[in-house]
Amino acid sequence: MNQPSSPFSKQQLLPQEETLEVLRQKGELYIGIPKENQFQEKRICLTPDAVNAITAHGHRVLIESGAGEGANYSDIDYTNAGGEITRDTKKVFSCPLILKVEPPTHSEIQLLNPQATIISALQIKTQSKKYFEELAKKRVTAIAFEYILDDDGKYPAVRSLSEIAGISSVLVASEIMAATNKGNGLMFGNISGVPPVEVVIIGAGTVGEFAARSAIGLGANVKVFDNSITKLRNIQTHLRQTVYTSTIQPKNLLKALKRCDVAIGATRGKDRSPIVVTSTMVEHMKKGAVIIDVSIDMGGCFETSEITTHDKPTREKFGVIHYGVPNIPSRYPKTSSISISNIFTPYLLKIGEDGGLENSLRFDKGLRNGLYLYHGILTNKSVGEWYDLSYSDINFLIF
Repeated sequence: MNQPSSPFSKQQLLPQEETLEVLRQKGELYIGIPKENQFQEKRICLTPDAVNAITAHGHRVLIESGAGEGANYSDIDYTNAGGEITRDTKKVFSCPLILKVEPPTHSEIQLLNPQATIISALQIKTQSKKYFEELAKKRVTAIAFEYILDDDGKYPAVRSLSEIAGISSVLVASEIMAATNKGNGLMFGNISGVPPVEVVIIGAGTVGEFAARSAIGLGANVKVFDNSITKLRNIQTHLRQTVYTSTIQPKNLLKALKRCDVAIGATRGKDRSPIVVTSTMVEHMKKGAVIIDVSIDMGGCFETSEITTHDKPTREKFGVIHYGVPNIPSRYPKTSSISISNIFTPYLLKIGEDGGLENSLRFDKGLRNGLYLYHGILTNKSVGEWYDLSYSDINFLIF
């Protein structure tokens, strides 16, 4: 006797979990990595090892010839890792997914295919209204890696680059102080019988913590200033030792600055860094002392700071040497590239596993936080308010 036919299709009778699996089929990614053309930008988003891991999962990576040279990775390193090399910039920008360190320039936006996806830094303060309008015209989906959140609610890309900037600030200061660089001839290092170098760090965030850790490791005497008691308490815990900490009171800060050999500024504000050290305070510092203003990319926290370049990194004011290079991590492009690559690789593999970015954005709240354009629709509140553009909540668009 014939069985009566079921009113449900086989697909509908599958358990819910299995249906989800059908939905989330693996997708093959085609990633383009163009050569960075911004001034003194030597970093690259993926190292050859990362390209190897990504291509081993069946994805394709197209790299513009010479893109890794700044970080000492050759084209051969990438082809050996399974990447494809091309000299055609337009071909790289026509890939469906573009990875960049710096945000795309206006001319690069013109090369993008409509509906492309771009993952790069956003650097909101350096952009213009026209920039977002041009991206929107191309109906681009864009993710800013500095806004991506991890499972702990932290910003992994910002933290990694802040760690590098913090350590670099101490290494740079020790170089500047060498007599061969016309410095004051003092050396970091706890030499028996010689008073240690005095370092003042303003800001107890990630940059401040790693600057303090490096300075202490080199035998310096460190004083940390911040207006957040919680941050000062945390820095003591993370350094696993007692260091001098103080809230930012002009009297205490001036006393420390008069004695110090190195002052490192690592404070951040909402729109720009607050000016914590006035011109008068700098005048009272020792001749030959060094100021490293890590917050210079947000305006700087020393009133006397000015933006400088890696070619001519220092300026002297009131006998004090000022270092104001905005992009300190690009001094060490190989380390910075490995660090960025470590953040990108798991995300790219996950996007592939999820069957494309659309699905990843549905499942991953942290990645969704980095999204600022979705098919040309602005989804970032900060960008919308900053540039007076209308924006939509991504949660209403994606489900």
